Parts: sequence; C-alpha cells; structure tokens
Amino acid sequence: MVWLARLKQVLSVADGDRALMRARLHAFSRQVPLLYFILLVNTAAVAATHLDSAPAWLSIYMPGALAALCVLRCVRWWRKRNRTMTDAQVVRELRGVTWIVGLFGVAFSGWSLLLFPYGGAYQQAQVAFYMATTLVGSMFCLIHLRKAALLLLCIVLLSFSGFLVSSGSPVFFAMAVDMTLVGVALAVVIQLYCRTFADAVQAQRELQASHQNTQRLSDDNYRLANIDSLTGLPNRRSYFAALSAIREQALETGGGFNVGLIDLDGFKQVNDIYGHASGDLVLQEVGTRLVSISETGLMFARLGGDEFGVLVRHKMSNEALVQLGQRICDALSRPYQVADNVAELSGTIGWAAFPDAGSTVAQVFERADAALYVGKENRRGMPVIFSTEHETQMRRLSLVTQELRHADLEAELFLEFQPIYDLLTHRPIGLEALGRWHNARLGMVRPEEFIRIAERTELILGITDVLLRQALAEVAHWPADLYLSFNLSAIDISTSARARRLIHIVAASGVSPHRVTFEITETALTRDFEQAHSAMTMLKQAGCRMSLDDFGTGYSSLSYVHRLPFDAIKIDRSFVSDVDTNSASKKIIKSVIDLCRNLGLECVVEGLETPLQAQVVKALGARAVQGYLFSLPMRASAVGTFLWTALAQSHAAETHS
Repeated sequence: MVWLARLKQVLSVADGDRALMRARLHAFSRQVPLLYFILLVNTAAVAATHLDSAPAWLSIYMPGALAALCVLRCVRWWRKRNRTMTDAQVVRELRGVTWIVGLFGVAFSGWSLLLFPYGGAYQQAQVAFYMATTLVGSMFCLIHLRKAALLLLCIVLLSFSGFLVSSGSPVFFAMAVDMTLVGVALAVVIQLYCRTFADAVQAQRELQASHQNTQRLSDDNYRLANIDSLTGLPNRRSYFAALSAIREQALETGGGFNVGLIDLDGFKQVNDIYGHASGDLVLQEVGTRLVSISETGLMFARLGGDEFGVLVRHKMSNEALVQLGQRICDALSRPYQVADNVAELSGTIGWAAFPDAGSTVAQVFERADAALYVGKENRRGMPVIFSTEHETQMRRLSLVTQELRHADLEAELFLEFQPIYDLLTHRPIGLEALGRWHNARLGMVRPEEFIRIAERTELILGITDVLLRQALAEVAHWPADLYLSFNLSAIDISTSARARRLIHIVAASGVSPHRVTFEITETALTRDFEQAHSAMTMLKQAGCRMSLDDFGTGYSSLSYVHRLPFDAIKIDRSFVSDVDTNSASKKIIKSVIDLCRNLGLECVVEGLETPLQAQVVKALGARAVQGYLFSLPMRASAVGTFLWTALAQSHAAETHS
C-alpha cells in the first residue's frame, strides 16, 4: 500500500497560497469546454475509422462511454461556472480535477492501446496521431494546473511510448523517442508557464494592494480635506462646497434653501476651567447631538472652534425654521458630563434664507452670521431668523466701523468721569474714566456700540492708548489721594507686549502707578485665561491695581477671584437695582462684601440711584459706591469744580456731626 500513499501524495494539492490556487482554478475553468471538445472530436474521429476493423465494444461502446463522461463533466462545469467558492472548496475542486485527469488519462490511453492492433498501418498511424494531438491539446488546456498536466503527460508517455518500444519496430521506436522528447519539452514549457503565471498573480495582487493603499490614502486625504477629525462632521470646506452646489441647483430649479450658524455659549469657560481635553469632549458630544437631529435634507458641519454650520437643502417657512432651531438649541442646552463635573452650555443659532437674504453664498452666510450676532447679543440660547431689522443693524454696524477706522481719535475721543464715593467719609476716593466718541458724520455714538465694534476689529488698541493718555493727563491735576479707574478690553491684555504698552504709558505720564486701577470684566478673562493672568501679573508688578468689573454676571466669578491677582471687586448694578426690595439680591451683595473683607479686597458697589439703596448697601457693610445718586458722568473740565464742591460738603457734614 506504500505505492498508493505515494500516488496520493503526488496527486494531492498543497493547501498553500489560496489566492494563487483560486486564480489557477479560474483560469482552468475557462479551458474546460475546449478540453472536452478536443477529447470528443478526436475520439469520435478515431472510433469512426475503426468501425469495420475493431469489435463494437472498442469502436462504439467504450468510446461512447468515454464521450458520455466528457458530456457529464461539461454539464457539471456549466452548472457551477458562476458559483463563488470558499478557499476550502477551491482546494477540494483542484484535488478532484487532478484525480479526474489521472483517471481520464488512464481510460483514454488504455482505449487507444487496445484499439492500436486493429486495422492497417494508416489506422495505427491515426491512433498514434490521436494520442499525440490529444495529449498536446489537453496539456495546453491543463497548463495552469501543473500537477494535473504533468500527471497526464506521464501516463500517456509511459503507457504509449512503452507500448511502441515493446513492438520491436524501428519506426515505432522512433515515434516513441519523438513523443518522449516532445513530452519533456512540454513539461519544461508547463513548468515555465506556471512560474510566470504565479509571478503574474503575485504582481496583480501587489497591484491590487497598491491600488487599495492608494484608495485608502485617497479616502484619508478626502476625510482630512472634508471631514472634521474631532467631531466626524463635514468641515468648513465641505460645508461651503455643499452651499455652492445647492445654490447652483436652486438657481436652475427656482427653489431655495436655508443656512444656519450655531455658536456655543459658555464653551470658552469649559476650556479655561476644565482644560482643552475636556473642551474637545464637549465638542464631540455636540457633534453627536447634532447628528441625532439629522433628517432628510439637513446637513451639519463644524466650521471651526465652537462654531457649527447648518444647511437645510429645501426652503422652510419661518415657523418651521424656528421649530427646528429650537430643537437644536434644546439639544445643545442639555448638561454635558466633563470628567467628574457637569458643564452647562447653550447654543445660539442664526438663520438666513436663499434667495430672500442674498443671491450669493457669501451674502446668505453673512446674513446668517448677522442673525447669530443679534442672537448672541440679545437672545442667547435661541434661534434668530435674519430680518430687515438685522439688515438695518448691519448697515449701521458697517457705517460705524468705517467711520471708526478713519476717525481722528485724538480729536474725536474724549472722557467723562464718574466719581467713586466713600459712604463713611462722604468723600470721593476715585473717579472712573468713561470713553466717549463724537463723530462729525454720526454725532455722539453710544459707548457700548463703538467699543464692541472696536473690540471685534482690534481698533480698541488705539482707542485705549488715546483715552488712557487723556485720563492720566487729568489725574495729574487731581488731589493725590484720588485714584483713576480705567476699563480694559480683552484685546488690551491678550499679549504680554500689549500689557507692557500700558505700563509704558503709565510710566510716561508721571502718575504714580498705585493711583491707577485697571478694570477687567469676566468676559475679557474668558478669552484667554492664561494670557490674562500673565498680563495682570505684569501690571501688578508695575504697581498698578486690578479690579474685577461686573462681578456676578459671568460664568465663574469665584474661580477668577481665587486665581487672579485682584485688588478690588465691583458688584454689578443688576444686583443693586432691586436691593431694597429683593432679599436674594441683598444676600448676594452681603456675601460678596464679606468675601472681599475676608480676602482683603476692596468692594465697590455700582449702580446706586436712590438714597434707600445707599442706606441698604451701607447697612450690609458697603463702603465704596458709585452711581447716579452721587453724580452723573461729567466732562474733564467739570471735575475740578465737582471735587471742590464735594470737599466743601464733606467738611460741612463733619462740622454738623
């Protein structure tokens, strides 16, 4: 049984390169019809010429049985030609083909040898020719299956060449030698072809791998170019490409679409308090919440920072747009889990429609930004739809910005001063400088209007320089015990160089730095906390005092008081307006006054307008106050007279007491 085991080993198919085996089987399957065509035609021709010379079982029945087997194999191939096979099925099919080739080789060779003795020389020559042509044709059909082809070659050469040699005829001997040499050549050809085929399959596989790698790089580049890596949403580039495409479509169809801009309220505080890693987690959660709202025709994108874009690919009514916007705002206003803390944020969204708000992508986007700006100023956490009122505001904004850019600041800017009083001594202890702007074209411009524009355009730097120099020039004429309170913007403390500029202006004025108090709002601190801390430290080291303005209106006042070098806190006027009737406001003011006392900070209560309010805050422990009750803001030329009058009133009060 050793020979049977060896035969089985020879006929086995190695379970190796699955892709190569699959390629070989696929290539062979395309040759199957040709293989059986050769066998059927050649066998029929030989059988027909031996009908009269050979017995019926050799000339009819046996070739008929072989032909029937060929037809059955063709039918099997036809049924399975498009079937997708697993790797294991491919291996089994190749093994089966090898065995079938061996059996067919033995069967057809045996039939030829049995038929050879019958007939004359021509018929014997035909049988020999049949064996040669059938062998060559079958070898080329099996050229992709090396083992099967070589097995067939061995069977035919060993059987037929051996038979010819044993006949003793020199002619047959020569034929046997010729067949053997041709067979060896065929074996070499098959060996070389199989190696070339394997190399081609490997090259194709490498080409496919290279193509896949190229496609993967292309996909990665597409994602980098069009997808925001943090949130997975389309990025700014993708968003504007979609806007341009939908505009072209709308122009062709006469339709419309809506553009929305979302800005997160309070996100800066999350970054400052919990760190940028937590801020990234919040942005990812925002992206997830926006995706959960997605519906047909709705696209969200991250445009940068905490700004997101919305595209509604069809025109919606204002009512439907407000409802959608409210759904978005409600989703964004839910608490965010940040590490072990909970962050409270909200989102404001501005809407604009095409073609109502503009005929170009830039115009519609600009109108949506204008609506967002209005919402941020007046309706945080709510949707705002662009309207003609916003158009008027935009024109005013553009006009004021243009005039401010070309203004002669030295000539057009001036100051008014409002005193800060000591309730115990009834004397002013300082004055706050308030910037004013009179423009030849616009007339008097409200401070909150031009300051906000100046901060957005960084024109505030020039305004701060001019007003601070004017204020310090006035301080030089004041009594030495009065200090100047001067407001700074976020831009003024955004870099160390700008902080040094302020220090230089104070030093050049000749006014003692301890007489200068710089007021900074919580909003200014939230822009860049670390840089604000650095700038404030520089100003403190130069001798200036620092005050936290509008305390209680921001997000994390206590955190700023604890972490920054403040000398004073100003309680916002919103807590003072109803201090005489609202117990909550009274408790808040009391708590802040006690906090300042415990931390060694001065506490200034601003916004006093009635004597009753002054009595209440005095009873709560307040000493430094400010408000219309004591004086309206006054021009610099009136300060001297005011101070002389205030001093006289203070002496009269002391004499009376």
